[in-house]
Amino acid sequence: MKFKLIMALVDDDHTDTILEAARSAGATGATVITSARGEGLIPEKTFLGLDLTGQRDLIMLLVAEQLSRDILERIAIVGRFNEEHGTGIAFQVAIEDAVGLKTQLPTLSHEIEDQI
Repeated sequence: MKFKLIMALVDDDHTDTILEAARSAGATGATVITSARGEGLIPEKTFLGLDLTGQRDLIMLLVAEQLSRDILERIAIVGRFNEEHGTGIAFQVAIEDAVGLKTQLPTLSHEIEDQI
């Protein structure tokens, strides 16, 4: 089975919504790293050296290749990435190999069996 790693940087207020959307599209699990910091094209303003931006979370989803584009698109829609400035970014990269998925493989196989 081939996998993709979807990584999404989102406002921490939207993490749970993004995770729910990813699960409804077929993701079987996620890793969330909290308190990440991002900076876009135009840096956010500070007040006396204190950062005024909200916290970001890094969400990592290892998903079956057949489901990856749908999950990525759902994340973008729910997170409003293309509608609102600074709401987040998500991308996917190909994974050459992965281990430690024994408990998730039956579920993944069942979800993609009609696409194979």
